Amino acid sequence: MSNPEKKAAKRAGRLAAAPPVDPYLPDSGDGGYRVSRYELDLTYKIAANRLTGSADLTAVTLAPLDGFTLDLADALSATKVWVNGRRPARFSASHGKLRVRLAERLPTGAALSIRVHYGGSPRPIQSIWGDVGFEELTDGALVAGQPNGAPSWFPCNDHPASKSSYRIRISTDNPYHAIANGELISRQARGATTTWTYEQPEPTPTYLVTLQIGRYETRRIADSPVPVHAVLPAAFNARFDADFARQVQMLTLFTELFGPYPLAAGYTVLVTDDDLEIPLEAQGISIFGANHCTGLGSSERLIAHELAHQWFGNSVTVRRWCDIWLHEGFACYAEWLWSQHRGGASTAELAAHYYQRLAAAPQNLLLADPGPALMFDDRVYKRGALTLHVLRGQLGDASFFALLRDWSARYRHGNATTADFTNLAAGYAGTSLRPLWQAWLHSTALPPLKDGP
Repeated sequence: MSNPEKKAAKRAGRLAAAPPVDPYLPDSGDGGYRVSRYELDLTYKIAANRLTGSADLTAVTLAPLDGFTLDLADALSATKVWVNGRRPARFSASHGKLRVRLAERLPTGAALSIRVHYGGSPRPIQSIWGDVGFEELTDGALVAGQPNGAPSWFPCNDHPASKSSYRIRISTDNPYHAIANGELISRQARGATTTWTYEQPEPTPTYLVTLQIGRYETRRIADSPVPVHAVLPAAFNARFDADFARQVQMLTLFTELFGPYPLAAGYTVLVTDDDLEIPLEAQGISIFGANHCTGLGSSERLIAHELAHQWFGNSVTVRRWCDIWLHEGFACYAEWLWSQHRGGASTAELAAHYYQRLAAAPQNLLLADPGPALMFDDRVYKRGALTLHVLRGQLGDASFFALLRDWSARYRHGNATTADFTNLAAGYAGTSLRPLWQAWLHSTALPPLKDGP
């Protein structure tokens, strides 16, 4: 083996030996650098399902680097890569990874400016949780990023602990409407296309960045301190008004219970012209299918759940996916709080109901570490909510909701772990909470349900 080959093998070995950023998704992310900003400049042709453009990443190294990787789906091909403004870098791509070799080693703390030109026909990424990422609709497209769908449409360092600001510029065919995260700062029509530019200043993980394209209309639906907008086909307006009428009341309640709404641009609810199996959360946006907008009021629970994610999951985000109950358990409990507030089933009634369902289910789920195959299991949602309900009973309402407001403020736009939550909760308890955590978080058997509020 020649000296250049030995050096290349040594560099490849260093990259290959790096531990996974998240054991639940061992092939995603690169712990050697941190991205602070993405700027995407894209063109999407709907009829051809063709996406082209560039991604500019501003980052800093977290370790000495001879090279680094970006997550980019195999359906998309990088054509050129620049690092720190130099001539195109050497790179290769396979198995969802874009591997970039540096001309010289960078020390820890070095600035890293990356530009990638790329294109292709985007499609969902197949995963053990089904298809995720970029998906064609009957007449448009959507992105469902959780948990590892972001690389289906842009090159990124894809793990939830990597939060960045974004500017997203997307050009697409008239008369389609393009929605992305943040504030719409520019809309320019030129010929047969319109270019939409969005600015998302709050730190956002890659999986919560979205792109939605369809024949939509946008309108403001609430005159409230937090702007609330609807994006949907015009034919759905009457049904939307019936189904989503209580969103402002939900927002008022959740702001009172959880603290200020965390995003400056407000909240957007989008309804696609296609049915969706489940609603989808994104930073500042919730996406519902046509089947969730029927005019019958049957999706109110889901509407509350997705809104609550703007606090729990989107602003306060897990550092690793094993702690996903901090997203789903909290959003599920928000459903129960809303139900009681509007005169439906009380939190105690819902806790008793779902406790019986969990008691009849297999007792093989560890809430604090369910494993990748079970991270979206309904038991994570319901047992997580029950854990909060039991905690509320032990702390009392005043301390419990003070804890939630402290949690959402302390980790606002950041990342947190189960240990962070349990440590914070200890300061609100008069007695040790360790037995509660051991029973509900760190044991598979379902403990007895104590009477709660």
